[in-house]
Amino acid sequence: MAINTQVEADRNAPPITQILAEFVATHPSAGWSAEVDHEAHRTFLNWLGCAVGAANHESVNAALAAIQEFSPASQATILGRTERVDMAGAALINGISSHTFDFDDTHLKTIIHPAGPVASAVLALGEHIGASGRQILDALVIGIDVACRIGNCIYPNHYDRGWHITGSTGTVGAAAACARLLGLDVAKTQMALGIAASQPVGFREQFGTMTKPFHPGGAARAGLTSALLAKHGFTASTKALEAPRGMIQSYSTKYDWSEITTDLGKRFEISFNSYKPFACGIVIHPSIDACVQLKEKGVTPENLERIELKVHSLVLELTGKKTPKDGLEGKFSVYHGCAAGLVFGRASEDEYHDEIVTRPDMVELRAKVIATVDDSISEASADVTAVLKDGQKIHIFVKNAIGSLENPMTNNDLENKFKGLTHPIIGEQQTQDLIAICWDLKNQANLNKLLDLSK
Repeated sequence: MAINTQVEADRNAPPITQILAEFVATHPSAGWSAEVDHEAHRTFLNWLGCAVGAANHESVNAALAAIQEFSPASQATILGRTERVDMAGAALINGISSHTFDFDDTHLKTIIHPAGPVASAVLALGEHIGASGRQILDALVIGIDVACRIGNCIYPNHYDRGWHITGSTGTVGAAAACARLLGLDVAKTQMALGIAASQPVGFREQFGTMTKPFHPGGAARAGLTSALLAKHGFTASTKALEAPRGMIQSYSTKYDWSEITTDLGKRFEISFNSYKPFACGIVIHPSIDACVQLKEKGVTPENLERIELKVHSLVLELTGKKTPKDGLEGKFSVYHGCAAGLVFGRASEDEYHDEIVTRPDMVELRAKVIATVDDSISEASADVTAVLKDGQKIHIFVKNAIGSLENPMTNNDLENKFKGLTHPIIGEQQTQDLIAICWDLKNQANLNKLLDLSK
């Protein structure tokens, strides 16, 4: 039986750990379409911009100070900064910074943010071993495929139990990517995946705190460590992913093995990646999109009586904070997202600064947003009606928000987002040069130029 939603263990599961190890170790370089390869470049560009943009955030400062307590070796770059630390520390900190603004990529089927764990681990290791851009992209595509296929297998039950699926599956994806980059054989790759399976990272309780972005960073560090352990002969169960008391069956009461095995090496999950135009949880995006459209139609805080917002129950479960106290909490408030869209016509990281979230006029406007649950509406949609003080009603229904697979951000959109994030950190000229390097990553002999421009 492919899908098991019962507590009873599946003792006849396919050899998932071995199957994935063979895929990771033996799939040809660039063994996918030009479209998949282009999406890998888009994913890397988006991830890098998010990581550089948050380089000076207080959470990154705190994490770096903690890592420096260990007196780390100078092995790898911290994006957006001049400090260098060991590979594991760089994977952790770059993973934290890439997710701090909640502006990173999203695999919509599972709401995994796959680049955070995978790219952060790959960049740190790749710098240390002198990897080429082609090797980085290969590892990125393969690592994301492993993480998201495991996510497909266990979502939504695993997420519903309280796990932050980006961290829990990202650990294995990062291990797969690093095993690929190290050129481990099938047997050692199987060990790397097995070691990673024992290091799940992250619970949803942490959303709205600095520990949420710790999850992809912790997953990157754990995955990198797993691959290095395997390289030197450290062992794990050969069935660590699929065994009755292994990762997947312990993490979730639902597991669909076919989600891992079907079209493995033919269909690549990075093809289904999406990128955020708004710096908050993905389920808020349709509501923000609708409020931006209301602003364009002349709705203002001054002429507004109230906003009637209808959304799927998951939206309020994840982002129902009515009175966020700071920017991090604001990212989990659909009420603040609506207010930002209406006031500013956008919801970039600037609109989630503490002083904006706590500003009296924003507090007053959030109180005018009346949200109700309607599960006939997709979690990717929003039904919004502005009721004006003169009695007029303006209705907007967003089926697919900008940034979704159906309404994707263009390359130009991604570049503009990148510029907005990185200009304040590295300046305009370096930003332009860095964008060019990202688009040309597959042809780069090493990471030297990219890393020099990233700080």
